[in-house]
Amino acid sequence: MREIPFRLALATALALLLPATASARLDPDAELDKLLAGRVMGQPADCLSLPNVTGNTIVEGRAIVYRIGTRLYVNVPPDGARQLRRDDIIVTRTFSTNLCRGDVIRLLDRTASIPHGFISLGQFVPYTKAKTR
Repeated sequence: MREIPFRLALATALALLLPATASARLDPDAELDKLLAGRVMGQPADCLSLPNVTGNTIVEGRAIVYRIGTRLYVNVPPDGARQLRRDDIIVTRTFSTNLCRGDVIRLLDRTASIPHGFISLGQFVPYTKAKTR
């Protein structure tokens, strides 16, 4: 009997936390702004050197942010960005060491490893940390 009040309290606490977390994740523009805070946009590039990419972040429904050292490259796909989900696995198949505008990447569901779409990449816009005086 003591377990029922504990479970009820736990369920209530989780219910209170989930809406705040869900609402924080709903605004992709705010998430992208947070990632790019304190950075300055550079000239867009058509390609990135894949061996230099150290990671990526998916901004749900908006963009893929690639990291090379301290520089971030934002890629907003011209079509299909709505398919991007935070937990997607990105499958890239290239025929060189570069990832370029127009290359197609497949999206896999992380939990089931089932393909759920593909997108064509746009330009890579670099963002570097702003220099302080």
